[in-house]
Amino acid sequence: MKDFSNAYIFRFSVIMVASVAILLSLAAMLLQPRQERNIEVEKKMNILSSINVMSTKSDAVELYDKYIRKTFVIDTEGNIIDGTDAFTVSLALEQKKPPEQQYLPVYVAVNDKGDTLHVFPLEGKGLWGAIWGYVSFRKDLSTIEGVTFDHKGETPGLGAEIRTEKFERQFINKQIYDNGTFVSIKVIKGGARPEDIHGVDAISGGTITSKGVEAMIKDCLFKYDKFIKENRK
Repeated sequence: MKDFSNAYIFRFSVIMVASVAILLSLAAMLLQPRQERNIEVEKKMNILSSINVMSTKSDAVELYDKYIRKTFVIDTEGNIIDGTDAFTVSLALEQKKPPEQQYLPVYVAVNDKGDTLHVFPLEGKGLWGAIWGYVSFRKDLSTIEGVTFDHKGETPGLGAEIRTEKFERQFINKQIYDNGTFVSIKVIKGGARPEDIHGVDAISGGTITSKGVEAMIKDCLFKYDKFIKENRK
């Protein structure tokens, strides 16, 4: 059996590692456009879901272009910021900035009934990681038309229930203002009263995630307060 020197083994190892690294880099470069496309499509599907338009990966882009009529970015004072594409703004990154420096995306949709809806993104924390979503409002900018939520790693059957239709549909017709005062939405353990227009039922066994949703809605939407009050009808 031929003996291999340590130098030979070292050179062979270096060559193999370098080759694998190059192949992985090439694969990442080739797959990047597809990954970016998938992220774009998923985001458009979520925005459409918040206005109660169901879509698939094959028709999401077309439906997004049909229903989303305008997008823009504002600051916490309600001023429109020119030169920034709302779709490219990452709320997770914006939340790392001081509030006065944050960019807030706004999506304006028109549904099949001809109603104008405003969609705002949400970003927060659940029990095990990030949670996020979108919420759409009717022309009064207080009454919810629809929501969609998602999560990174909440527990199946518990916190993960935030992305189910049963949980999301509770938010329809709820209001975030009470006589002009921002009150947000309460996610109530044990269940909200039927007449409570500011409350929904928490997830059984998912209290921390439920409270994460409550905090996410309150913290994110309050930043839109000045814009909403200037544009309510």
